[in-house]
Amino acid sequence: MFTVEKYAQVRQLVFIDGVSRREVARLLGLSRDTVTKMCRYSEPPGYRRTKAIERPKLGAFVGVIDAILEADEKAPPKQRHTAKRIWQRLRDEYGFTGGYTTVKDYVRQALTRRREVFVPLAHPPGHAQIDFGESIAEIGGVRVKAHVFCMHLPYSDAIFLKAYPTETTEALLDGVASGFAFFGGVPQSVLLDNTKLAVVRINPDGSRDKTTGFTRLISHFVFRDRYGRPGRGNDKGNVEALVKYSRRRYLTPVPSEADYAAFNQTLEERCRARLDETSGRNPTPIGERLVADLAGFQRLPSGAFEACDYKSARVSSTALVRYRNVDYSVPTGHAYRRVTIKGFVDTVVIVADGIEIARHVRSYTNGDMVFDPRHYLALLERKPGALDQAAPLQGWALPSSFAEIRRLLEARSGREGKREFIQILRLTEIAAAEVVGIVITDAIRRGVIGFDAVKQLLVARLEGRPVRLDPRAYPYLPTATVQTTSVGDYATLLSGRAA
Repeated sequence: MFTVEKYAQVRQLVFIDGVSRREVARLLGLSRDTVTKMCRYSEPPGYRRTKAIERPKLGAFVGVIDAILEADEKAPPKQRHTAKRIWQRLRDEYGFTGGYTTVKDYVRQALTRRREVFVPLAHPPGHAQIDFGESIAEIGGVRVKAHVFCMHLPYSDAIFLKAYPTETTEALLDGVASGFAFFGGVPQSVLLDNTKLAVVRINPDGSRDKTTGFTRLISHFVFRDRYGRPGRGNDKGNVEALVKYSRRRYLTPVPSEADYAAFNQTLEERCRARLDETSGRNPTPIGERLVADLAGFQRLPSGAFEACDYKSARVSSTALVRYRNVDYSVPTGHAYRRVTIKGFVDTVVIVADGIEIARHVRSYTNGDMVFDPRHYLALLERKPGALDQAAPLQGWALPSSFAEIRRLLEARSGREGKREFIQILRLTEIAAAEVVGIVITDAIRRGVIGFDAVKQLLVARLEGRPVRLDPRAYPYLPTATVQTTSVGDYATLLSGRAA
């Protein structure tokens, strides 16, 4: 291989000094063909193939290899052919007699030709990309898999992160709404995957049939929804990179928080702190670039958006309604009725005829049963015999004064005492159990053991009035009228008996 300096020497002798090529070849000890080549090129041209590579053994099997590689594109990544496996199949199934190296070299070249080439993209201000990622976190002392919602603004490189127990419709809706609130505006468009949380069906013309929940989100905030190609995460490479970046930067080591609220507060603080940093080759802080990004945003709409999943269900005979494999209680008066369930990330609200009838803290434990004991007290008043075995009351943390007044009531009145105790329990429908417990303690201290007395003491406490255990001060309580017995009454009875 001759250097460019040798090329320059030969060309000067021929073109400037007028020395013949035969003489240059003799003087420099070069062949005439080499001198001719140096006169043709100003620098070493490198190796140039004049005809296609001949593969005497492999040539007949190239089509088979290409077919295998094409089929591999639809196969699971962990079940695709290696070069060695292709060579084994050629040898065993097609009678190939060549060596493994020949096959390996061709497979490497074929895979290189099949690799996707990308177009550099420009990201104007005012657009966003979203996705979910997974990471391990310790929540309340328990190690769980957290699903982290990621929103990325490609122009400014600003980010928003929020963690959820599961990747659900309500988590997607809440994540988008929370991201908009964090940035203080609505982007012109949002790019996302073809997730089932947002897309029901991809039509032949490329349009999408969207879920009801995601359609509600678009209608409320009014932004353009854009989607990547199915199975092509690189269409939204910025947020895909954010998923990996956030896992290394903000979720390593494994975060430990008391609950998801504290976890998300920490993530939000880190997103704000990142605005003072720079990213990539741009020396301008992210926060300054965000100003231009937000200039392309729209204003947040007026009114709150309910980031929830709507489901219709029928209440069972035990006043339970099922949502995501968890049963939630409603007042027994709504048994067998159709209701609407609004599933939020941390709350489940049950509505009947447009009126909220129950609200529970959401459970993510499959098969769990979430009760509000107060939903069953009216039924227990009619069925006092079920009091001790009522599942909704198991584990109900009540002040110790409840157990004390029950003992006193049942010791005095037996079964009627149990019914009267249930009436006292129903006072928790209008006041907190702790407040009722204080009133019960007061009633026991005063020596007035009974529902009417406890109710009067509670009402006086709630109304801020002095306690007066006088029936005349509470006209809605039943009063007893005692008449004086006369001799005439006895005469009437006697005459009636004689008759």
